[in-house]
Amino acid sequence: MKIDYLPLMDVTAMHADEISQAVERVVRGGWYLKGVATKRFEEEYARYIGTRHCIGVANGLDALTLILRAYMEMDLLHEGDEVIVPANTFIASVLAITENRLKPVFVEPRIDTFLIDDELLEQAITDRTRALMLVHLYGRCAYTPRVEQLCHQHSLLLIEDNAQAHGCRYQQAGREHMTGSLGHAAGHSFYPGKNLGALGDAGAVTTDDDRLAEAVRSIANYGSSKKYVFDYAGRNSRIDELQAAVLSIKLRYLDADNARRQQIANRYIDGVRNPSLIMPQKSESVWHIFPVLSADRDRLQRYLADNGVATAIHYPIPPHRQACYRQWSHLSLPVTERIHREELSLPCHQAMTDAQVELVIELLNSFS
Repeated sequence: MKIDYLPLMDVTAMHADEISQAVERVVRGGWYLKGVATKRFEEEYARYIGTRHCIGVANGLDALTLILRAYMEMDLLHEGDEVIVPANTFIASVLAITENRLKPVFVEPRIDTFLIDDELLEQAITDRTRALMLVHLYGRCAYTPRVEQLCHQHSLLLIEDNAQAHGCRYQQAGREHMTGSLGHAAGHSFYPGKNLGALGDAGAVTTDDDRLAEAVRSIANYGSSKKYVFDYAGRNSRIDELQAAVLSIKLRYLDADNARRQQIANRYIDGVRNPSLIMPQKSESVWHIFPVLSADRDRLQRYLADNGVATAIHYPIPPHRQACYRQWSHLSLPVTERIHREELSLPCHQAMTDAQVELVIELLNSFS
């Protein structure tokens, strides 16, 4: 039953030859920032997502931070305004809010989806609420008709955190939309372990808003839209040519890679029958993370490790319990806290073989 070693993810196995060739072209070309590779990837990714604009930036946190900063420069957000955010998200979603001196308002997720509970949104809206940061956590679309209705009703900016959901789709009125095109703007992370991962840190902002796109691009380039002319007190946050070239290669395979993840996830859901584990539901998720809940998580993790299967916890401590946010440590968020206490992420990536998937299922069904 034991596997020699199954990593949680495999960032080296796929498309290595094409990636090496793309990197070599950049190295030999001698142009490493703001060149043809960046322009190509921005155009390709905007077309793939379905937005007019894509601005490559240094990482996913910067993408979200820059969106909020741009809205402040556009006079649509002001210091102290409230931004609703799921309580169980990765801390980057919250850091982007507090970095801009905005106030995060934490809303509990649903236990069956791990996504923000849209039935709790309206009671979180106050006269200071200006935006909703919708996180497509673990690769599953968090957008719903209720989210759309409330954002329209209360004139809220809808900002998508699409760091974990590259290629995820949402069906509406017979049409298919990509996450990253559903709100006013979206932040994307291309951290190496993501479904669309670079060979280092990289990120992007997508939007249909011409004014926002111009502001984000300028702020990310020291505040400049024209050399040595600075409209904003900006920062340095630009994707480099090497990462853009790598991402263009990987983008070609994203849908096929996601389809393999979906196949593995469905096999897990169909095959695991251990009543002590709470499995996710089948969905259109791109399964950046395949999460299970176990009241005996730590022992389950040790058991899988002893049998050669690597796992991870996403995430052991929720944002409101982190030392940097001690001002919110008094909050009672029981669903969030349960998820963070019981969640364990299983391997679910396109490099896995069918035999490895079946062995993981066998191990889970044998756990007691």
